[in-house]
Amino acid sequence: MAAHYLPGGAKVPRQPAGVGWQHPAAQAFEGLGALILTIGLLWSVVLAVLAWRRSGSLQRAYTALRQAFGAALLLGLEILVAADLIRTVAVAPTLDNVLVLAMIVLIRTFLSFSLEIEIDGVLPWRRAPASGAESARNATKNAP
Repeated sequence: MAAHYLPGGAKVPRQPAGVGWQHPAAQAFEGLGALILTIGLLWSVVLAVLAWRRSGSLQRAYTALRQAFGAALLLGLEILVAADLIRTVAVAPTLDNVLVLAMIVLIRTFLSFSLEIEIDGVLPWRRAPASGAESARNATKNAP
């Protein structure tokens, strides 16, 4: 196989086998995350305007905006974490990159946790009895 060179004479490094699809996949996830955030912001504004027109209350409009955009932010952050995972682990799995990924995931996890508290107004472990396995257990108890 012939070596490839850049115009300045520097040799182009060879990619490891199987790396061809990971970079475009990571870019696709990043694009999807950005698209979700953009559409989420626009949709949140639409919902806030509708809430304001129906109720005449700016407080309700603001609440609708925060809740809708908070949900879009949560989804967008999850998609962007997936992009970071693909890029870091599959494309360039060096110790430095993995440590940077760990910091990014830690920060985004903290942001997601904070957003959930803002949206729901309650700590996740306080709302657990009202959802999931406890709800299934209560539904089973009440069934004939």
